[in-house]
Amino acid sequence: MTEELSGRTALVTGASRGLGRAIAAGLASAGASVIGVARDGDALGAAMAAIGGRALVHDLADVDGIAARVDGLEVDVLVNAAAVMSAKRSRTLDTSLGEWRDVRAVDLDAPFALVGALVPGMARRRWGRVVNLSACLGRMTGPGTAGGLAPYRVAKAGLNALTRNLAHELALGRRGVLVDATCPGHCRTDMGGPDAPRSVEQGADTAIWLCGRASSPSDPAPTGRLWEDRAEVPW
Repeated sequence: MTEELSGRTALVTGASRGLGRAIAAGLASAGASVIGVARDGDALGAAMAAIGGRALVHDLADVDGIAARVDGLEVDVLVNAAAVMSAKRSRTLDTSLGEWRDVRAVDLDAPFALVGALVPGMARRRWGRVVNLSACLGRMTGPGTAGGLAPYRVAKAGLNALTRNLAHELALGRRGVLVDATCPGHCRTDMGGPDAPRSVEQGADTAIWLCGRASSPSDPAPTGRLWEDRAEVPW
């Protein structure tokens, strides 16, 4: 079951392009007031103007500045969609500490900082949705952590762990907040490339669905899960 998002405020990172932009548009269509976050002010401004949203320009690599940037915002829905990819040949023993930290900052540390800044308010208000865009490459099953792309794979595995841990700390929805992750699949974005098999709309669909799921503290929806095409998949 889904519910309307009218009257809710959603913050979406990476909203200037790709999956983040598609998710922001989908949430706006569902009635949410959208705040988009990205570092490219021109692209973000155009994306938000198209959906009547608000642009909040910030480079998520500046993790220390996130809390101050979102201070005072009352957010009901948090979608961590921004991500950066590591170099194709970035195996664990060949990756520099600088690259490791650069990828981790955007893919794992920024979501952590946003959760810390925004989720306490959700818990106080007894309603919230946190959706983290993970990746199949971050799963401990299937192709995940099978070698190569070490900073990206490990950061996404960490994002999965953050998702599950936070969901349990929030009593699996009994405090009114659902926390989930989704694998969008290999989509035709700047990161995925023009020959990827899935459209941006296909990749964004599950995230939008997760944001609007009906739930109550007395009868919470399944949460603390990893989802793909609206179905649970193993971590």
